[in-house]
Amino acid sequence: MARISGVDLPREKKVEVGLTYIFGIGRFTAADLMQKANIDPTLRVRDLSDADVTRLRQVIERDYKVEGALRTEVAMNIKRLMDIGSYRGTRHRRNLPVRGQRTHTNARTKKGPRRAIAGKKKVTK
Repeated sequence: MARISGVDLPREKKVEVGLTYIFGIGRFTAADLMQKANIDPTLRVRDLSDADVTRLRQVIERDYKVEGALRTEVAMNIKRLMDIGSYRGTRHRRNLPVRGQRTHTNARTKKGPRRAIAGKKKVTK
């Protein structure tokens, strides 16, 4: 089993798809990685040799910020926005959508389940 950046890649998937299990690597970046490491795009993870895995690790460590370092950077960016009191920072602090979406009706994923308001009746049509 290939283990890269602390993530076990699924054995049965193609390498390009398997690399996307690493936080910070998507399909485009995975294809770019495979080209830089000279790995055949038709290979599956189980068919990778130890040399292939080592080359992938080296390219990732050299060129990309992934997993823990990337998560830390994202968290610090959000913390900076909250500290300077920007609009985006206050939206993060209040746990509301940050990128201009409406909240009058939607945004249930971000806001959480509805809370009942005492004395308010549902309007039926």
